[in-house]
Amino acid sequence: MIIVAISVLFTNNLARQLQEEEEKNMAIWAEAEQQIASAGENEDISFSLSIIEQNTTIPVCILDTAGRVTDYRNISADKAGKLQHGPIELKIDEANTLYIYWDDSSLLTKLRYVPYAQFALIFIFMAIAVITMLTGQRSEQNRLWVGLSKETAHQLGTPISSLNAWQQLLAETYPNDEFVPQMKRDIERLQMIADRFQKIGSEPTLQAEDLIPVIQNAVTYMRARISGRITIEDNCLKGVGRTVMLNAPLLQWVIENLLKNAVDAISGEGLITLQLHENEHEVILDITDSGKGMDKKTQRRIFEPGFTSKDRGWGLGLPLAKRIVEQYHGGKLLLKHTQLGVGTTFRIVLKKPEHR
Repeated sequence: MIIVAISVLFTNNLARQLQEEEEKNMAIWAEAEQQIASAGENEDISFSLSIIEQNTTIPVCILDTAGRVTDYRNISADKAGKLQHGPIELKIDEANTLYIYWDDSSLLTKLRYVPYAQFALIFIFMAIAVITMLTGQRSEQNRLWVGLSKETAHQLGTPISSLNAWQQLLAETYPNDEFVPQMKRDIERLQMIADRFQKIGSEPTLQAEDLIPVIQNAVTYMRARISGRITIEDNCLKGVGRTVMLNAPLLQWVIENLLKNAVDAISGEGLITLQLHENEHEVILDITDSGKGMDKKTQRRIFEPGFTSKDRGWGLGLPLAKRIVEQYHGGKLLLKHTQLGVGTTFRIVLKKPEHR
């Protein structure tokens, strides 16, 4: 902006000097016209004619007292008589007076647009710089997600294998123990989590599947782990199947994460409602809770990595969920509505197979 400001001041000063020079030239040109018009038959007017002929850049026209164009130079006939500078009066005789009008030369006109051209170039340069910076930042974030996910899956692999071996040994040693099967289910859950992180670290494979079983699995998992004072209403899942392109483990994790956030937003007794509907191109899932809602500052930042409104949290759940839905599934994850003291609704939009 400083460069543009300096350029505008310099260019305007230069344009003003050029305009003053053109005004002086037109005064000389008008004097030459005056001499030619008042010259006698034997008077030499070659010098005045040379002055007239030297004007090859400034648009000029001559009008009579009735406003008719009598002569013009460096301009088309249709624009003669519409010039902005003047007039300079030429007193031919007592009965005849001519008026000279002129306009800025093409050089002066172009000079006035130089600052705007410079501003446009600087704006383009800044836009390219910002786009490059954001693209680099996004690529860095992508590499961070991939590296974090793969490393997490790798670190989980060894203890899960060890736990699996210990569980098999306990099952053989205590075949009738009621806690050993529960341990097996927890180990399988850990293995599924590790598998999800492995999939996040690479491009997942999508298949045309019914969305309802994926939602039901997430709801069943959460119901077994929440207070009986919180109700999850999923009547919408009893209808006709909804087929979309999805990766079941990853999308189930997204739904579980949204349900867990809904549970955390409810203090005491509350309700979580799932609504499923579709249009010609998309299947839409709304998850609504009767929790505390969010203020405007939180609304703006909920998808930022590292931001959390919880006392204990990493701030990675919603950003990762958004990445899974939008980058891997080509859908949308958005905050549809929230109100303090009333609740929040998140929306997942997934495209049908024929519209991907």
